[in-house]
Amino acid sequence: MSDLNVQLPTAFDPFAEANAEDSGAGAKEYVHVRTQQRNGRKSLTTVQGLKKEFSYNKILKDLKKEFCCNGTVVQDPELGQVIQLQGDQRKNVATFLVQDLSAFRSAVLGYNEGGGI
Repeated sequence: MSDLNVQLPTAFDPFAEANAEDSGAGAKEYVHVRTQQRNGRKSLTTVQGLKKEFSYNKILKDLKKEFCCNGTVVQDPELGQVIQLQGDQRKNVATFLVQDLSAFRSAVLGYNEGGGI
């Protein structure tokens, strides 16, 4: 037989780069702005991932006054403090975070100008 150098493909791990210790994975902190459907037309807007240095109660007070809605700060064991607002306030909250808290627009998730998530 002839000498053939055949190389068999080795196992490829697509997540190897993300699992590497020195990679920048997790370096960005994101603010998640989501909506949850309640019953019928009612919905809640949740905001999580704000920095710990911000006073959640003061932010909530400003959001409630600005958007004429009710809200609360909920302590979740997994997610930490989460701001809940009545109604679909995603666009308003994203604009507020970008302008008033000088957060970066790219760090605000759950906001899409097309009207959907």
